Amino acid sequence: MLEFDGIRKSYGMNLVLDHVSFTVTPGQMYGFCGANGAGKTTTMRIAPGLARADSGEVRWEGRVVDLELRRRIGYMPEERGLYPKMPVAEQLEYFARLHGMNAAAARRSATDLLDGMGLGDRSKDALEKLSLGNQQRVQLAAALVSNPDVLILDEPFSGLDPTGVDALAANLAERRSRGVPVLFSSHQLDLVERLCDAVGILAGGRIVASGTVPQLREREANRQLRVVIPGSDGRWAHDLGYARVDSAQDGEVLLQLDDPGRDQDVLSAAMAVGPVAQFGWRQPTLVEIFREAVAA
Repeated sequence: MLEFDGIRKSYGMNLVLDHVSFTVTPGQMYGFCGANGAGKTTTMRIAPGLARADSGEVRWEGRVVDLELRRRIGYMPEERGLYPKMPVAEQLEYFARLHGMNAAAARRSATDLLDGMGLGDRSKDALEKLSLGNQQRVQLAAALVSNPDVLILDEPFSGLDPTGVDALAANLAERRSRGVPVLFSSHQLDLVERLCDAVGILAGGRIVASGTVPQLREREANRQLRVVIPGSDGRWAHDLGYARVDSAQDGEVLLQLDDPGRDQDVLSAAMAVGPVAQFGWRQPTLVEIFREAVAA
């Protein structure tokens, strides 16, 4: 597994990371979320050695990541770092060779990736001749071309159209099925919610929430009881002394209970008003979980 253990990093007087710890297990896709400036990119740059932690360790399979292990990491930076005038296939092969692949394996891997990303017919073109979205696909291919044991991707879906998103998601799912731990950051929380097994939310240099999406949804601070009584104005809910009304409109009421065990009391009160069309605990979206965690 890939472990970040007590990572601390400052730039001058600015504390960027404050004892950040989390684990990405084999075959797990871990979404790393946070507002701009939260410290996501700094955390991800420390693993492949592009930044140095003041304290703490990054470990892979229980061993501190060193130069040898870094060759087994596929890393994609948020900023583009490829050669604009170099042919696409040629530079993918070059990056594969840097990670230790022989020439034949590097050529085969580059060809397979470009074909899978719909860029096989552009393999001999210079990178600068491609659209920005296709340049992003090549940047992703550069992280994948060496068949790494670990993937760390900083905003990999940025700039991709829906077809590109689906192609990348399928590629990552295939690598996850092979046991590769995948860590990626994204501001597109709908994608994180759809793709990830686990999520870490970073704010102010600290992990403020982490776990699987179902675990985060089950936190009591997030739980809302949804009651729908067609034609009701929702006033009945304001009379409940053990509940807070978050919203009431068009017959739908969203409540938070002081004691979740009183949900049946809510149902009884609702049935006294009229026919209850829908009743149950509503699952918050990852966007709502993120807002609640960052504001805490």
